[in-house]
Amino acid sequence: GGASPMSPHTTAVTSAVLAELVALMKDDDGETVGKACEGIQAVIELCGPHALAPVASDCLATAHMLLTKQAPCQRVDELYGEVFDDDDDHDEFMTNVCDLVGAFGRVMGPHFVQYLPQFLPPICTYAKSSRPPSDRAMAMGCLGELSQELEKGIQDHWQSVFLPAVLAGLADPDDNVKRNAAFCAGVSCEGLGEAIAAQYPQLLQAISPIFSVDPAQGDATAAALDNAAAAVSRMIMASPGNVPMAQVLPALLKALPLKNDMTENETVYKCLLGLLQMNQPDAIANKAELRRIFTEATSEGSKVEEEVQNKLKLALPALS
Repeated sequence: GGASPMSPHTTAVTSAVLAELVALMKDDDGETVGKACEGIQAVIELCGPHALAPVASDCLATAHMLLTKQAPCQRVDELYGEVFDDDDDHDEFMTNVCDLVGAFGRVMGPHFVQYLPQFLPPICTYAKSSRPPSDRAMAMGCLGELSQELEKGIQDHWQSVFLPAVLAGLADPDDNVKRNAAFCAGVSCEGLGEAIAAQYPQLLQAISPIFSVDPAQGDATAAALDNAAAAVSRMIMASPGNVPMAQVLPALLKALPLKNDMTENETVYKCLLGLLQMNQPDAIANKAELRRIFTEATSEGSKVEEEVQNKLKLALPALS
């Protein structure tokens, strides 16, 4: 709502560009479609909801057609009698479509909630165990993004869609799927707060096996561990009373500092610093471990952001 922050000239340009890009989403060449989705995402993330408004219904409808394989570029194959197995690897551009759906959530915010009943089922078909791992990771990533952007907006779909997808994803053999499922679990707990605290035992149990992996196995494994650590940190911050700290905190601390996904540093350290400020007994009992982590995170060559490092340096003296 409200007045558009864009000048009339900018408005005219973005309208023309978006109208052209939405038309290209209906092209019969898959690569063109992928590029069109990328372009729309870039424009709406830069220019905001006012830019999307004039083309929103067309753009949403076309994205939905692509997800359900009804779009022109997907019907071309049928014309030539090539029938692809439902569980075949997804169209190259499907990742772009899912990224665009995440961007709808980011740009439209609560206004996108009304479209979830249409978009969630096709996204979840890509999460089925019969699909290739790249599909499952893509679908899980999309759900995580929607949960992060819409927060309480997903509440009506938590029990029916998000929770079962997260539990299946955490048990998935593929590390990228696990990673995205852990992320989705954490941001859902952050967004829904006490409303889903009853599911904490179930979620913690599903996340816990990830804490016994060896991050040296590779980037995907390390990233899954980092995202599990961030998920538990978000759960603690959202509802500390529902986390059995005596069991959970030592496992969390053992996984730190983060090895691969540095975007989650802020989350993890905000959680730990918060526990220290509250004089949380289990945090105090694990002072030596916290000292080790904070020392590593503030050492030469650390990838932790300077702002976070400064907070850790201030907390260190109290840990000796």
